[in-house]
Amino acid sequence: MTEARKYDRVEAEKGFWAVFPSLCKGCGLCVEKCPVDCITWSETLGVYGTPSVIADPQKCIACGICQTVCPDTALLVEKKEKEK
Repeated sequence: MTEARKYDRVEAEKGFWAVFPSLCKGCGLCVEKCPVDCITWSETLGVYGTPSVIADPQKCIACGICQTVCPDTALLVEKKEKEK
């Protein structure tokens, strides 16, 4: 794997959440805009040596707002399909 493809992935009840530290500059927009306050700073350093982020799988609702507001496309959110 190349450095750009490494990511931290979290499986939440409602979906999957991933951050790509090599793209995250630590701006904090995702932390600020998360409606359930599940995103915090991680020990993994981002592209400029600033802290990257991580989601709490117990709180994350996989709404995708963090992915939408991220200016560097450093986040990926995939909602799980509802079981029938």
